[in-house]
Amino acid sequence: MARLPYLNSSDLAPENQDLLKRPINLYRAMTHSPGGARAFHVLGEYIRWNSPLDSRLRELAIIQVGYITRSVYEYTHHVKLGLDFGVTHDDLIGLAAYFAGKPHSLDDLSKGVLDAATEMTNGHAISDKTWNFLSQQLSHEHLTDLVIIISFYNGVVRFLATMQIDNEPEFQAFLAKYPFAPL
Repeated sequence: MARLPYLNSSDLAPENQDLLKRPINLYRAMTHSPGGARAFHVLGEYIRWNSPLDSRLRELAIIQVGYITRSVYEYTHHVKLGLDFGVTHDDLIGLAAYFAGKPHSLDDLSKGVLDAATEMTNGHAISDKTWNFLSQQLSHEHLTDLVIIISFYNGVVRFLATMQIDNEPEFQAFLAKYPFAPL
């Protein structure tokens, strides 16, 4: 159960009701700080719609952050979004297999992005080895956006965990289909 009550549009001042045009629980809790929620939306919208980083790679990085941190909310929401943005069933199976050190069909660039997300999530920075590989594959702008994306979603999973945000029932099916591998 969330630590703060979930707000509805009717709970907000008219000028802030647009913050809940997508009334997921994350936003319903975050709108207790309309200014914070608005700033969050600005960066989130850039990441989703304006970053030049390939959308499949973006979603793989985000899914990996959710996977590593065992954030059911973040993971399931971005499995759904990822499938809408070019992530495939084989990618999701490959992500779990790669995490578990098992055979997979992921390409080297995808593995590099997953490694970057893992290293930033677990150790706070991308290793020189991973950075050097990615810098041969991606432009400076793409690399910068990748770091922004991984950093942003590490913040999101910490917000979700601290605020104890409940996952919406319609997303649970994604965890059943693509479960976390045992640690």
